[in-house]
Amino acid sequence: MTIDISQHILRLKGQRVNEIELAEDCAKVIVQCSRDARRSAIDPATGKKGSINQHIRRQVNDIPFFGYPCVIEIELAQVFISKGERRIEACPFVDKGCRFTHRFCHLISGLCRHLSILAVSRHLGIRWETVKNIDKAYLMETLPALDPAQLAGLEYIGVDEVARAKGHDYMTVVYDMVGGHLIWVEAGRTAEVFSRFLKQLRPDTAHKIKAVSMDMGPAYQKAVRESLPMADIVFDRFHVMKNYSKAIHNQRRLEFRKADPSGKELMKGTHYLLLKNADKLNEKQSNKLQTLLESNSNLNTLYVLKEQLQALWSAPSFEGMSEQLENWCLIADQSHMLYLKKFAKSLRKHCVGICNYAKHKLTSARIEAGNVSIGMIRKRARGIRDTEYFKLKIRQSSIPDNQSMFYLKS
Repeated sequence: MTIDISQHILRLKGQRVNEIELAEDCAKVIVQCSRDARRSAIDPATGKKGSINQHIRRQVNDIPFFGYPCVIEIELAQVFISKGERRIEACPFVDKGCRFTHRFCHLISGLCRHLSILAVSRHLGIRWETVKNIDKAYLMETLPALDPAQLAGLEYIGVDEVARAKGHDYMTVVYDMVGGHLIWVEAGRTAEVFSRFLKQLRPDTAHKIKAVSMDMGPAYQKAVRESLPMADIVFDRFHVMKNYSKAIHNQRRLEFRKADPSGKELMKGTHYLLLKNADKLNEKQSNKLQTLLESNSNLNTLYVLKEQLQALWSAPSFEGMSEQLENWCLIADQSHMLYLKKFAKSLRKHCVGICNYAKHKLTSARIEAGNVSIGMIRKRARGIRDTEYFKLKIRQSSIPDNQSMFYLKS
């Protein structure tokens, strides 16, 4: 059975469509083409015209056609350059050695942005490794370069670490905290890795950076102090409160061990009640939490101090925030709770970086949003074994998905 479709729709540059047929024995649409004789034979290596030695036929896969797999049989010229030197001309819509058209690769990469490689492989009937290699090659070719030397106008940046898999192959990601987009990603989470990015910045760009947002790890601090001595370090609120949540968790576990059977029964299911903000609790949860706090003075102290700690970020100035932080630590020191005292010691150690928030009002919201996107990549893939491919997927996640995967770019 043959099909008559306009050649302009098929967009097979350099080929003349002779016949389109549905091969019912293999349920495929086969597009039979011959080389356009009006096209000059060009040597792909030198770009010079040559004579045609012979015609070579090959098959390539194209996007599905009305629900059927589509195969295009194309004809290419073997260009005669000199005695003993012949090369196959380039095809405008298929790369050398590739068995898939550019638009099919575009479709595969578009699907891989939203689906797992396994799902795309099963959907299109292509091997898992082939789908992954096509997506990786397409991203390498199409993603904009992340060149620190080309960056300009940076005022606030944020840096964090992400893992390809839990506990494996950490990477450093850097964001423009004003524009909200990813500006660099590299394997490793050491001071040397982040310093490599900072040293590639133009001097005029580096001097204009006012502050860098990060967690309280020492590696990135060292890199900033060495390469951006005039920039402030801002420890974000999220990580401070996360560390305090760990202190609450550890103290609650200790209280549970000491409690009698009725006290243990009362403490069951209260972990997240202690961590949640009061305005997020319903009436039943509020009543249960209140009963717990009235029966356990240590947990009551931790909860009250949590509310006071959150209020630090409302201070109008660096000096006011520093004073409030020191008063908070004095109260913590007077308690007999080991985990609370350890947290207060850490708070004093990082006081300047925490209180720099009052000067710059810099939060880690953009970093955490990026980490959520990266987490979705990991979850969708159920683990990514190729670190370079993971880097490309992170870069892709920071770019808006404006172009539909199913249509060609104009």
